[in-house]
Amino acid sequence: MSTYVYGITAASHPSPPEGLGGVGDPPRPVRILEVGELAAVVSEAPEGLRPKRKDLLAHQNVLSEAGADGCVLPMRFGSVAPDDDAVTGVLAERADHYSERLRTLDGKVEYNVKVTHDEEAVLHRVMSENPQVRALAEANRQAGGGSYEQKLKLGEMVVAAVKAREGEDAAAVQQALERVTDAISVGPESTGWLANVSFLVERDQAAEFLNEVEQVRTSLPHLDVRVNGPLPPYSFVEPGPAEHAGSTAGPGRAEE
Repeated sequence: MSTYVYGITAASHPSPPEGLGGVGDPPRPVRILEVGELAAVVSEAPEGLRPKRKDLLAHQNVLSEAGADGCVLPMRFGSVAPDDDAVTGVLAERADHYSERLRTLDGKVEYNVKVTHDEEAVLHRVMSENPQVRALAEANRQAGGGSYEQKLKLGEMVVAAVKAREGEDAAAVQQALERVTDAISVGPESTGWLANVSFLVERDQAAEFLNEVEQVRTSLPHLDVRVNGPLPPYSFVEPGPAEHAGSTAGPGRAEE
């Protein structure tokens, strides 16, 4: 029977509540596998597991219960090993790494921030900040809309200006928020977002981080800033290249 892995803790970490159920129907009993100073929170893996709401919530609930008494390195939904021996083998092989991650991530949570442009607001900003775009738009207006070529040129100039703002705004958001975070993890590029960044935040500094988010929304009203969290630090279980210089924090991708 394959083994489903929820997370990794210290062996000294309190065990999850007795009778805690995990993924599957019926829920598979959660248990602990120990190797040296580490432990894995696991259960049997049900066949044909899919990311259904019930099982996603079960995965999150196990991590919440296990994390109530200390740091747990969260695994993504669907983390399955061939058997218990495979899990304990990985724990033994990567003991130093997981021990370092547990020390680094203790007392920290993750916030994922996604940013898009408010289309009408950013167009207004582009027009007000770019005299060439504004001049051509005015010339076209006075010419009754302008020729096809003039309209095409205006459209190309607007697209280029908006594209430039995307990069500037993504950098501005990251710079503003990383001041109150321990590490960052930049998500994969997507046509749906101009920024998709996860921030590692001290749990007792969460209010300060969220206050910074509100200040970003106020100072950059042409942005739509969406925040998901607090989350287990999914994006920092493995060290990432976007960590702050001198920080030892880092890991995977936030579960969204």
